[in-house]
Amino acid sequence: MGLKSDRVVVVTGASRGAGKGIALALGATGAKVYVTGRTRTEGESPLPGTVYATADEITRRGGTGIPVVVDHSDDEQVRALFEQVADENGGRLDILVNNVLTVPDALTAKGPFWEKPLSLVDLFDVGMRSTYVATYHAGPLLAANGEGLVVNTSSFGGSCYMHGPAYGAGKAAVDKMAHDMAVDFRPFGVAVVSIWMGLLKTERTMAAFAANPGAYEGLAATAETPEFTGRVVDALARDPELAKRSGQVLVGAEIAAELGVTDVDGNTPPSHRPFLGDPPTFSDAVVD
Repeated sequence: MGLKSDRVVVVTGASRGAGKGIALALGATGAKVYVTGRTRTEGESPLPGTVYATADEITRRGGTGIPVVVDHSDDEQVRALFEQVADENGGRLDILVNNVLTVPDALTAKGPFWEKPLSLVDLFDVGMRSTYVATYHAGPLLAANGEGLVVNTSSFGGSCYMHGPAYGAGKAAVDKMAHDMAVDFRPFGVAVVSIWMGLLKTERTMAAFAANPGAYEGLAATAETPEFTGRVVDALARDPELAKRSGQVLVGAEIAAELGVTDVDGNTPPSHRPFLGDPPTFSDAVVD
């Protein structure tokens, strides 16, 4: 995709957190960025941020931010989102970032999964299933474009035990989707990757840091800003070797080091591979 400054991008789940940071970083390249989320006004969520505030900040940074209120558990709303993108851009879409994820309050509670609320399976819907549905509707636009990039945001929880089996299954699923979607997209010049992010300085995480600073002192020093992954996505989209990476699970910090990407503060966050484990390696076999 070269050095395009007029990319058309969709980032799901961008009212706050990783999605907001990714959207801001891509918007700063001059892209038109569609940001989705459910939060219309401050106060609707216990955490700050709205789709409109994210879109406004994108525009202030030199891009074009377009807010679209979407509940990603509603397939019809997702279909309408990509119909809007197609209608407003002559059928064009360059980058899709599948980031939206339900984060139940009990996700990080201690104890075995059967002692936690069954509602943790909600992240199979908005997280795992929503990744499939969004890419399903984006697929024809990307394929017609003849090039493009799909990114599934993920984490080391796809490999190691992290927050229990519901979270782990959801992340492992989007990792495998990236591999399998890449097979179908390959003839159309579209790459698909899953990016393992590190600990992020999101609104939720920063609140936890403030509530218990001693417990997070070491982790806070190496945490990534939410915009870091967006910078990595931008670099990947410009990487002449992108096609060779398609279908892989990539550690964001490692790709950043390889492509010369730094965080907003100029630091290079470390990879957590040494103590959280390796990304999966999938078979090259294709059974139609």
